[in-house]
Amino acid sequence: MSNLIRNEWIKIMKRAGTIVMLVILAIAVLGSGALLKYEESKSSNEASSDWKKEVEAQIATDQKNLTELGDKNANMKMHYEREIALNEYRLEQNIVPETENHIWSFVSDSIAILGFAGMFMIIIASGMVASEFSWGTMKLLLIRPISRTKILLSKYITVLLFGLFLMAFIFVLSAIVGLILFGTPTTDSSHLAYVNGKVEEQNILTYLIGQYLLSSIDIIMMSTLSFMISAIFRNSSLAIGVSLFLLFSGSTATMLLASRYEWTKYILFANTDLTVYFDGVPPIDGMTLGFSITVLIVYFIIFHVLAFTVFRKRDVAA
Repeated sequence: MSNLIRNEWIKIMKRAGTIVMLVILAIAVLGSGALLKYEESKSSNEASSDWKKEVEAQIATDQKNLTELGDKNANMKMHYEREIALNEYRLEQNIVPETENHIWSFVSDSIAILGFAGMFMIIIASGMVASEFSWGTMKLLLIRPISRTKILLSKYITVLLFGLFLMAFIFVLSAIVGLILFGTPTTDSSHLAYVNGKVEEQNILTYLIGQYLLSSIDIIMMSTLSFMISAIFRNSSLAIGVSLFLLFSGSTATMLLASRYEWTKYILFANTDLTVYFDGVPPIDGMTLGFSITVLIVYFIIFHVLAFTVFRKRDVAA
């Protein structure tokens, strides 16, 4: 199995397209850093001397909105409760709202670039099986004394490893760029999280690593879907098109439906953002971390059962 994975990894890294992907990610990180530095030079990021009054005013506004809202929208109610709790904690602990840019704030901002990594991961996953058929190399793989299950599994594991490599690349590069352009924070930069109705101070590095990993779940599920389509239909264009469409529109469509239909919680995209259970508000009232993980596992199993079943039984001699 390890040899199969190594061979698949070599195939990916030898492609010119892979180098292009890394260059694009590097340009995205460097470009966002340069733009943020330019905006910083034109504006003042110093905290207001009356920050406590501003926070108190925000608390009053949120409490008013919470009262007016009542029980009409459970998610908005949780949102206002979260904001009030965080601001009250800042006042109690004398924690000035963060306004400066620094290495960790830039690493946090760079999470948005994971969308590019998701696109590239989907492209790789879509071609892992389909390209073998289009190039006529699949028959060469199957004549070896290795089961089809191991061949397909090695390809999928390689896709996951490539995705982790891209995320690590973005994290490390953004940390380097952030350190060079913005330096280290001048004050304690622990993250305030709202967990189970309470405010917690979390180590910023641990929090950011967790955010990157949790933010990758959406990408992994879409890549798995793309891999399944590639294995079943042997068509990389179809796999890329469907997966990218769902990646960028699935969550938005699900959120629109979530406000009207409770069954929306069973849709894949309503469960891919697990960060809301560690610091945020679930998209649908009553959803729990265990529920979302269960739904993700069910979809994950379905995708793989379909992919492996069809790949093992279909005639690939043609």
